[in-house]
Amino acid sequence: MEWLERMNAVIDYIEANLDGEVDIDKVADIACCSTYHLQRIFLAVNGLSLAEYIRRRRLTLAAGEIMTGKTRIIDIALKYGYNSPDSFTRAFRNLHGVNPQAARGSGVELIAFPRIHFHIILTGGADMEYKIVEKPAFDIIAKIERTISDKIIHGVIAQETWENFWWDVWDTFNREKWYEEFRKLTGGKPGKVTGAEFLGITTLSENMEEFSYEIGFENDGIDVPEGYEKVQIPTATWAVFESKGAVPKAIHDLEDRVFIEWFPSTGYEHDNKPELEIYLPGDRSSEEYRCQFWEPVVKKG
Repeated sequence: MEWLERMNAVIDYIEANLDGEVDIDKVADIACCSTYHLQRIFLAVNGLSLAEYIRRRRLTLAAGEIMTGKTRIIDIALKYGYNSPDSFTRAFRNLHGVNPQAARGSGVELIAFPRIHFHIILTGGADMEYKIVEKPAFDIIAKIERTISDKIIHGVIAQETWENFWWDVWDTFNREKWYEEFRKLTGGKPGKVTGAEFLGITTLSENMEEFSYEIGFENDGIDVPEGYEKVQIPTATWAVFESKGAVPKAIHDLEDRVFIEWFPSTGYEHDNKPELEIYLPGDRSSEEYRCQFWEPVVKKG
């Protein structure tokens, strides 16, 4: 309940300041966590970034004022944080599908993005077993597969965007037989740090406006082959969760539960470091297959 109260207080603060400055540090103070953790868990729970939520709410209120009032459009744009008519027009058109001027016409359909309310959903109370481990920095050799910010619309890493990109990478993984290639390079030996045959690495920028997903294996001293890059995983504390079932569905379901159920009920928050999917030896299509999700964490406050 405490987590729900804090997150709803965050929304209260944002809603009260949509026509002014929304101080992200203040928002994090209300949530009693770091700004990075707040943005990461907000993204995981809602499927869009905190910045995008604020943008959509402002543009929803702006549309209402344009339709019902006689205030100049430039004044409404300035009220909701846009310093130029062009930037406001682009943002408005991208959300509503029409220019602000057209929104004053009769019969125009606009998008209303409602306020978010956090509430409890009981999902059956299944236990989540985990362990906390400390690991030194280590290197991964990975295939270069990443998004860039222009693939993410206005700062959104929406669930659909992420899943489509993730599936594209895994389709390439299977089609181009990366697994066989990895085994040749590693001699089939699991990684010394993680025990993985190969890993999935997700990295998000601090402002949540860029993310990457790469697949690779632990570097055991080999030279980086052409078409690969070296990725350093920093020293970190990890919450380790076990997934059981065919991938990718089983591990994706687990990742959702970690953010929706585990973080709000523990004294940990997300650390600004890569997240790891640990693919252990075995038949990945089997409902008995076990792999792991490693989440970088720090103790709150």
